[in-house]
Amino acid sequence: MDATFFLDPACPWTWRTSRWLVAVADARGLHIEWRAFSLAILNAGRVRPEYADAMTASSRALRLVEALRAEARHDDAARFYAEVGALSHDVGNPLSAKIVDAAVEAAGLGAVAPALDDDRWDEAVRESHALAYASAGPDIGAPVLMVPGAERGIHGPILTEVPGTDDALTIWDSLLPLIRMPAFHEIKRARH
Repeated sequence: MDATFFLDPACPWTWRTSRWLVAVADARGLHIEWRAFSLAILNAGRVRPEYADAMTASSRALRLVEALRAEARHDDAARFYAEVGALSHDVGNPLSAKIVDAAVEAAGLGAVAPALDDDRWDEAVRESHALAYASAGPDIGAPVLMVPGAERGIHGPILTEVPGTDDALTIWDSLLPLIRMPAFHEIKRARH
């Protein structure tokens, strides 16, 4: 794998970053491993009621992401997440169980749909989340990006919009050596 991307399907920031990474992967022929990062785990006991349904839907979706990863079905995980984002973030709908189920159907993954409601995948989600958090944390959220040759992952990059291909590649080409540099810690500016 050329990059491991840890995602929470409920997060719009993660969605934008994932579209950046997909553009880079398409342009450079990179292979992405899709993994779970759970904002529900990160914020356990502090999830505001208005986000409870989205967190439940996200937890179901992350079970499927990890079930697909366990079978090295990275392209299927990418297709599923693309459908989730198209049905949710691209049209301004909060993540829901209905959107997750529709994304499974649209991605042609009905055969693995039982993983959505199989709590045996919760341990794989926790392990994936712990790996991402240990790699880039503390004080982080979704997304987390890891690349081979780097001692640690990073939280982000956080993007306000999906850049065009030229800008996407500039971000990648600038970020990759920083991620791999042990002395590099953080670049940050306030969000708008």
